[in-house]
Amino acid sequence: MTDLTIVMPVLNEASRIAANLQTLAPYRQRGVELIVVDGGSEDNTPDLAYPLADRVLIAPRGRAMQMNAGASVAHGYVLLFLHADTWLPPDADTLILYGPGRDQSVWGRFDVEIEGQHRLLPLVARMMNARSRSTGIATGDQAMFMTREAFISVGGFPDIPLMEDIAMSKRLKEISQPLCLSARVLTSGRRWDEQGLWTTIWRMWRLRLAYYFGADPADLARRYGYKPRAAALGEPDQREPDHDQDRRDEPDRPDWLLEKHHRNRRAE
Repeated sequence: MTDLTIVMPVLNEASRIAANLQTLAPYRQRGVELIVVDGGSEDNTPDLAYPLADRVLIAPRGRAMQMNAGASVAHGYVLLFLHADTWLPPDADTLILYGPGRDQSVWGRFDVEIEGQHRLLPLVARMMNARSRSTGIATGDQAMFMTREAFISVGGFPDIPLMEDIAMSKRLKEISQPLCLSARVLTSGRRWDEQGLWTTIWRMWRLRLAYYFGADPADLARRYGYKPRAAALGEPDQREPDHDQDRRDEPDRPDWLLEKHHRNRRAE
């Protein structure tokens, strides 16, 4: 068992996946396991990820399902869930495993910095970090991490199409308060740039309030423009990469999980 596994859910990230995974090569050189879980991309994301990760899996679309799939085959004592458009600080593994306060919390997250064009994005990031510290609720953009034991004890991420990070935070808070690291991850501000800052803030708060007052996450997802899962699965075998695959049956692996690639070698 390794100390840390990074699980990255992806979907149609061919334009950036190779560059993003290359930034994680130093972690792999230090023994960190990297698992990429594709949700049925219509481009060649799995092919591009193949030489840059220890495992590339295909799972049903949806971050919760994809992250749970990666965790089910991970070997790390600690699991770090990293979005494809979020970049870690260079010493993230050391901070997670050995940083101050590590022995008081079984889970945590980083502060976030938003990369984008709007001049108010630094203020938005500071507000996000402050809110997270005061509420003990983390978002996926903050690179949530937790011990394998904690992940298993709360049943993994709830299978909902939106707000899985908030729901997971609430579950984990029943075990311990989060370790809120002041080191910052950098996350893409593309939605802020494309949709507009105030429009994005309004939409996010509207969804959060609706969820807080008991709205069905599936209804919220439809309002958010989320594509239904059945339409996103397609036929995985028709997108088989050109590489030979090592597909093995493992007793603890869900039946729906397809392992497209498996490599035990580390990046050189």
